[in-house]
Amino acid sequence: MSTTDTQTAVRYDRDADGIVTLTLDDPNQSANTMNQLYVDSMKAAVDRLESELAADPDSIAGVVIASAKKTFFAGGDLREMTQATKDDAASVFATSENVKSDLRRLEKLPKPVVAAINGAALGGGLEIALAANHRIAVDEPKVVLGLPEVSLGLLPGGGGVTRIVRMLGLQDGLMNVLLEGKQFKPEQALKVGVIDEVVGSQDELLPAAKAWIKANPEAAQKPWDQPGYRMPGGSPQSPKLAAFLPAFPALLRKQTKGAVYPAARAILSAAVEGASRDFDTASRIESRYLTNLIVNQGSKNMIQAFFFDLQAINSGKLRPQGIEPWKATKVAVLGAGMMGAGIAYVCAKAGMDVVLKDVSTENAEKGKAYSAGILDKAIAKGRSTEEKKTELLDRITATGDAADLAGCDLVIEAVFEDPALKAKVFAEVAEHVNPDALLCSNTSTLPITELAEGVDRPKDFIGLHFFSPVDKMPLVEIIKGEQTSEEALAKAYDVVQQIRKTPIVVNDSRGFYTSRVIGFMVNEGMALLAEGAHPWSIERATTQAGYPAPVLQLSDELNLELMGKITKATREAAERDGGTYVEHPGIVVIDKMLEAGRPGRLRGAGFYDYDESGKRGSMWSGLAELFPPAEKQIPLQDMKDRMMFAEALETAKCFEEGVIETSAAANIGSIMGIGFPPMTGGAAQFMTGYEGADGEIGLKAFVKRADELAAAYGERFTPTPWLRNLAETGGSLPV
Repeated sequence: MSTTDTQTAVRYDRDADGIVTLTLDDPNQSANTMNQLYVDSMKAAVDRLESELAADPDSIAGVVIASAKKTFFAGGDLREMTQATKDDAASVFATSENVKSDLRRLEKLPKPVVAAINGAALGGGLEIALAANHRIAVDEPKVVLGLPEVSLGLLPGGGGVTRIVRMLGLQDGLMNVLLEGKQFKPEQALKVGVIDEVVGSQDELLPAAKAWIKANPEAAQKPWDQPGYRMPGGSPQSPKLAAFLPAFPALLRKQTKGAVYPAARAILSAAVEGASRDFDTASRIESRYLTNLIVNQGSKNMIQAFFFDLQAINSGKLRPQGIEPWKATKVAVLGAGMMGAGIAYVCAKAGMDVVLKDVSTENAEKGKAYSAGILDKAIAKGRSTEEKKTELLDRITATGDAADLAGCDLVIEAVFEDPALKAKVFAEVAEHVNPDALLCSNTSTLPITELAEGVDRPKDFIGLHFFSPVDKMPLVEIIKGEQTSEEALAKAYDVVQQIRKTPIVVNDSRGFYTSRVIGFMVNEGMALLAEGAHPWSIERATTQAGYPAPVLQLSDELNLELMGKITKATREAAERDGGTYVEHPGIVVIDKMLEAGRPGRLRGAGFYDYDESGKRGSMWSGLAELFPPAEKQIPLQDMKDRMMFAEALETAKCFEEGVIETSAAANIGSIMGIGFPPMTGGAAQFMTGYEGADGEIGLKAFVKRADELAAAYGERFTPTPWLRNLAETGGSLPV
């Protein structure tokens, strides 16, 4: 029998063997989500199962949960979650409990239930599968499983915390699945214990699910619903685990470097508290923690950045429309230093043929060896093979001869930050590469429009700002020059996605977006030191705010000599253009450190001491003499705010000047490129989602706090008239 109602998201089919297949298939969407239609449809399907079993227990042998979509199930309705306020808490809790009640009824059916996972099952999708007795997934690249809610400021509130803890135990459940939101390929998920079986093809999936039901007709009760159930690894009351429990918060604090991530804390609390209770009580505890996260601002910020903004970028929203997709086949990488070597590696990894050119073949071979080193480490960890290493290295040709660049349709220059040198290397290769090759310069600060004067095809010239190390950093900043064509921009966007990086698009200016903005955060850290803030307090404030590295440690890595050069170039450019250069109060720290012969890690001496191998030691003892700590210390919260507001206010100026045009680019660029605290949702979302001390949320609250900082610490925190007007009129930053 079969239902044909087009307004059901769960189709009900029973075969001759009495096996019912519940097929998840929302007729109104390309992917299944936990919308109202799903909730109503699943309730109706479980009602029918219970009714038919009550009438004839032998009429149903078991149940298979399958999907008609490319993904198994996409999860909850995130847009709806971002609209929930604290006044909606009771409704959010009730909805959560309602969704879970039908999965719980499905789980308690007196017949075996199997989840047949044909595609991605992340978040709510995996939680549906966890309600089954047995989970089978197809071993294909598109199939990925996990509970990544923590990365969106949420917790797995569809039963994920409660079931994972009971399946894997507190320690393994938290560390391997819940707290980091890991996503697994099928074989990894099988090893961890998230699924129970893997099949090689889609054609094998449903037969395998039905075969398991026939072979296990009595496997209806979950272990935690059976008498005598014991949690793997012990319950919180067991002596062994009870002794380890106090370490969990410390491990979490170490993992987040002291930053407060409400979702991670909520997961930890829900898991431990729930593990001490029966299943249904634990499930309600989970719902309460989820509700608190949904109605507060933190999750809204992270959902905006890591779902909506990232989705917009990955789908090509920032790419010029109406231009055919383009794929590079052969790339010339000019310069085999660390950046060039890294770019060569990611291009070769993406399947491109790479010609890595330097002044000599010997130098270029050294750059190629960088790829070999990365692959050797991967082989040692079991993540690659000698065959894959050989295949990738064969795609890289190291050379000192420009003639070897014949046939290249893409050029990426990665030499030193010297306009004359960049112009020279482009001139050397111009006659050898394809006449319509895309010309890209990897630069972090030099204006693209000025660099374009050194090439004969400025319309095909564009900036690609890679971040170091290239093989690990996920972002590439694409910079349009004044003469860059829309076709060149579209090609550059396609190239960045081809090498599996995330692109953001910005307009030309000195420092572009990311380099310009990070300088203000670093300078603010320096200013704190100049004002007498204790250096260790500055470092703690940085990491507690959510930055990945303490600001003084970061400055050592960035190199104070380079900062001095950038400051000099910025000052000269302002004077040349007739502008007014206002020196940041943090610059004095750079000058004093350089005078003391401590420019950073590269020279073995900076804010920290370093041994001969370059390993960082403790803070330099001479800092206290150079910058004596003040008797009255600056409040830690003010330190955090000063660094974040410095970057956010400069981001606002980038919007005002047209350097950056979308919040998506600002948010993803600031998080992925320069480490802006992820829980804020990025520099733009930090402003639009800022929650003031009085509970007010938005640009108005942000401007109010900025004014407080300006009154206490200087005019550089005063919002521009443009931003103030935007806040007062209820405007918003460009989406």
